[in-house]
Amino acid sequence: MNYQKLDAALAMALNDVQNPEERCLVVFIHTEPVPDAIATAFLERLGVKVTSGRDIFTATLSVNAISELSDQPWVQYLKLSQRLRPLQQR
Repeated sequence: MNYQKLDAALAMALNDVQNPEERCLVVFIHTEPVPDAIATAFLERLGVKVTSGRDIFTATLSVNAISELSDQPWVQYLKLSQRLRPLQQR
């Protein structure tokens, strides 16, 4: 796994997962400008819905899938999706 491509929150979350095969982490996948056919096939094999012309994708992945993705040269960055909370009303 290439930890240089993971944000700090994702790197920490990987340590909390019990089953590395379970799809439990929602991540943003930042790729090179437009993934080629090989990269698209790789993403689709992992269950990522690929929209042409995009370079950022969202998917729920396992630790093993994140490890595979982080080793791909066309993946620039992987970031854990954070649950947002509404601001308190005054």
